[in-house]
Amino acid sequence: MRAMNPSYPSNLTLEQWELLSGLIPKPKNGGRKRSVDMQALVNAILYILCAGCAW
Repeated sequence: MRAMNPSYPSNLTLEQWELLSGLIPKPKNGGRKRSVDMQALVNAILYILCAGCAW
């Protein structure tokens, strides 16, 4: 179950995520399982870009 994340104006809508999610590479076989929610990662990047925060 995904943890509740705050909603920001820069977050993708479900419709936008559905369009974009097909462009995110699938995890490779044989390595460590992906521990990051890719939608949360994209939303974090968009937040940084829109808010003008320093990395």
